[in-house]
Amino acid sequence: MTRRSVLATLAAAATGLLAACSTVGSGVGGATPAARPGTPGPTTLRYGPDPAQYAVLHLPPPGAPGPLPVVVVLHGGYWRAQYGLELGEPLAVDLTNAGVAALNVEYRRVGAGGGFPTTLDDVAAAVDLLAGTAAEAARGAGQALDPGRVVLLGHSAGGQLAAWAGSRSRLQRPSPGAAPRVAPRGVVTQAGVLDLVAGADQGLGAGAVVDLLGGPPTTQAARYAVASPAALVPAPCPVVAVHGTADATVPIDQSRRYVAAATAARGQARLVELPGVDHFQLIDPATAAWRSVRDEVMGLLG
Repeated sequence: MTRRSVLATLAAAATGLLAACSTVGSGVGGATPAARPGTPGPTTLRYGPDPAQYAVLHLPPPGAPGPLPVVVVLHGGYWRAQYGLELGEPLAVDLTNAGVAALNVEYRRVGAGGGFPTTLDDVAAAVDLLAGTAAEAARGAGQALDPGRVVLLGHSAGGQLAAWAGSRSRLQRPSPGAAPRVAPRGVVTQAGVLDLVAGADQGLGAGAVVDLLGGPPTTQAARYAVASPAALVPAPCPVVAVHGTADATVPIDQSRRYVAAATAARGQARLVELPGVDHFQLIDPATAAWRSVRDEVMGLLG
């Protein structure tokens, strides 16, 4: 083999490796389904000056019986800046195809201005858009949102944010997220990181929990007490934790711990275990795993 052929072989291998890495990084979710005919274009709503402080409102085609129930979609990625709301877009579009509105939320993440308390503050402000700017945007499109039929949906780290936001009414000022303007009807978590103390102890996400809260539980106990969903049970609304048994990214023990703590506190919490399902099937609209999640969401919306 000549030197030139060796270099060509190495270059091809490197290109293949980069392509594989790109696929892993960008292909963690499913493809966005085609929107139904007549679906309005999405509307971007800002809730702060930072480039990451925005949410995208998706509405179904006009003519659906109103007012519309709303699903708030909170993406995962272990709260890190390299992952964004594009992970939630396929779910938002699929939900509008089912006749409901969806608010796909971006927020400041670790490495780009996020952490404690900014990430939590952002999620709280984004959810509260439903009591103001989002409702106005829907009216401008000739539709109405139903503030009494709101479900929070979050995957992975977004599951922590969804369950935390569902328990905001338990918090007192000056805790982040206190005094919510929107009371969700329910929460559905998809492989959520729901016990932050256990997550920190286990080193989930290569230390992602510690990075989010600025330290381990031994030095930041107060932050864990107001940020960990497991510390805020019982939630004032039903919580459904959906988790695959083959998840190698967030162990199913996270959902089991939360549901056990919530039910012990006489909360309405339920665990749905999906045999053989991994971490990312839950956010792929083409999978039966996502359809199971969507069924839980629609059940809570009523």
